This record gives sequence, structure tokens and C-alpha cells, in this order.
Amino acid sequence: MSRHHQMFCRAIGLMLTLGAGLPFTSLAAMDSVTPGKLTYGTAATFMPFEFVKNGQLTGFDIDLIGALTKHLNLTPAPMQMEFKGLIPALQGKRLDMINSAMYVNPTRAEQVDFVPYLKIGSRVVVRKGNQAGLTGRDLSLCGKNIAVTLGGIEESQARADNKKCLAASKPAINVMTFPAATDSAVAVAQGRADAEYLSTPGTVALFSEKPGLFEAVGPEFEADTHIAFAIRKGDSETRAQLEKGLQALVKDGTYKQLIKKWNFPDSVAIF
Repeated sequence: MSRHHQMFCRAIGLMLTLGAGLPFTSLAAMDSVTPGKLTYGTAATFMPFEFVKNGQLTGFDIDLIGALTKHLNLTPAPMQMEFKGLIPALQGKRLDMINSAMYVNPTRAEQVDFVPYLKIGSRVVVRKGNQAGLTGRDLSLCGKNIAVTLGGIEESQARADNKKCLAASKPAINVMTFPAATDSAVAVAQGRADAEYLSTPGTVALFSEKPGLFEAVGPEFEADTHIAFAIRKGDSETRAQLEKGLQALVKDGTYKQLIKKWNFPDSVAIF
């Protein structure tokens, strides 16, 4: 063995010895956008999950990530942006994760990995009085204006419903896309849209925030839809940290306390 090769082997051995003593969290911190912080993207317009009230970022997801990062000895660092920009920002390594009530679906699963933490359903929300005579997520929507969040699961649902209308030889649904769920609600309130699709917890929050202005028609649908943190494909370090944090929150009761605090039905829990 040459002298150069012996030196190389000794160097590799030293690196492996030193590396073996490093704690797991330091490796994860090295890969994070900012060491010591958990930088997450959020579209803070989806009450009650993430929204701005009195100038402060709040909501179930904000409380959840705040409690979770305490267990991980990390500082939460939110980056607010439009929902459609979240996955590109994650893929571009501007974020460690997405914390924005992201619904799990096959298309997104090709772009990101998921760490689920709740399962929820959705409702068809109309202005009080239901002038369009809608009866739920059915063919009564054909020919109507439906407001949805651009790039959200609601847009996919509405476009699937439009295909059902066309297959039944009914008028097309006019799918109106908006940057945020709050914009969809305004469109319904103003009569520009006949209805919007909204999560069941979001519906409860909207009715509480704007009493007497809206109502839901028809039953809850897709009630087994999971929402999750999103991480980069193959990012096992961040996945392990998030799963560890969630397990700690379940164990100490924080997970169930937050569900109760935000008036979610018990059925949303997956742990």
C-alpha cells in the first residue's frame, strides 16, 4: 500500500470516527435552511388552520408547529406566501417544510413527501338563503360559479365535478380560482360566486367569524382526506424530526388539547 493511500485511509477513518459521535439533530441542523430554526412556508389565509388576526399569525397549524419545535429545541421561522408558491419554495430549498393544512393527494405526492397529522372533510358553503338552490356536492352545481383556492384540493374537486356535469350533458361549472380561501368567501358573500368548497373546520370557523352570512348545503364529503406537513422528497432527517415531535405532542396531551381549543371534531385525530 502506498504512503499516499495509507494517509487517505487514515483520514477517512478519522472522519468516520468523528462523525459517529455527532448527534442526529446536528446532522439535521446542517441540512436546514437556517441552523437552529425550522423554516416553514404557510399560506396564512385558511382559517382556522393558519390566518392573521390583529397582525399576528395564528391558527391550529401555528400552535401545532410552535409546540412541536419546543420538543425539538428549534425556533419556528414562518415564511408567508401564496399557496401556489409553497411547493416551488420547498423544492428550491427556501423552506425546510410546508405547514399549511396541505391536503394529501396523488399529484402532490409525486412532488413532495408527507407527514400526516389530521384527517378532515369538506362542505359546500353558500350565502345565507341559498339563492341558487344548491343541494350539495352534486349535479345542482352544474352551470354555477364555484369559488376555490388556486392549486388547492378544492380546485381539483371542482374540476372533477365539472367533468361529471359534462358527462351528464349538464352545463359546465365555472370554476373561479382565488389566491386564498378568504377571497373565495368574499366572492360568495358578494354573490359573484354561488358557492365555495371549504374544509369542515374552516366552515365552523367561518360561521363563527361571520355569523348569519353563510350556510352549508348537503353532507360533508371526502371526510377521510388527510392533511399533512410537506417535506422534500427523500428528506429523511426532517421526516424523523417531525414524527418525533408529533409523538411527543400526542404523549403529553398537547395534540388533543389543540384539537379541542380550535373546536375541531374528535374525528380529525389520526393519533
